[in-house]
Amino acid sequence: MKQEELREEKPEAEKTSEDRETAEQEEAVKTEEVSGEQETEGGATSEEAAPEEQPEEASEEPEKMKKKKKKEKWEERIEELEDRVKRQMAEFDNFRKRTEKEKSHMYEVGAKDVIEKILPVVDNFERGLASVPEDQKSDPVIDGMEKVYRQLMTILTDLGVTPIEAVGEEFDPNYHNAVMHVEDEELGENVVAEEFQKGYMYRDTVIRHSMVKVAN
Repeated sequence: MKQEELREEKPEAEKTSEDRETAEQEEAVKTEEVSGEQETEGGATSEEAAPEEQPEEASEEPEKMKKKKKKEKWEERIEELEDRVKRQMAEFDNFRKRTEKEKSHMYEVGAKDVIEKILPVVDNFERGLASVPEDQKSDPVIDGMEKVYRQLMTILTDLGVTPIEAVGEEFDPNYHNAVMHVEDEELGENVVAEEFQKGYMYRDTVIRHSMVKVAN
């Protein structure tokens, strides 16, 4: 029995060695196939490596677009602020001019109001001096009144107050107020014959019209 088993085992051992050689050949083939596949995969990966760079470029594109849009947004904001500053400066300039004009107007109104109150005093000085006889004009009191009158008229002249010319001038309703009418062949038509109350102007504005008598 032992000899038969040995005989049967011997072919199995030989078969095993053949199987081993076949297995080694198969493993060698598999190794070559695997290495070929790895080379193929390596080539594929190397070929695919280039396309992998495209997403980076694509990612850079949106980044540049974002920066460009951000820059444009800031430029628009700067232009908006500059426009706002220009409008505010223009408004301030208009406000300054308007304030100066109002201030000047208020000054003129105040000056006219004071001058209107002084003019009756001037009228009284003129009436008083006109009623003084020639032989009394050398009197110290009369001389003092005349000096005060001249000083008052000098101050009014410096302020821009001037008398309106009337007698012998053509009647002008803008400057004269006719209270009487007379026929006089020696005078021309529509000519001021007499002045009852002197008129005055403050700069270019009439403070008081001349009260006159008009001929013809």
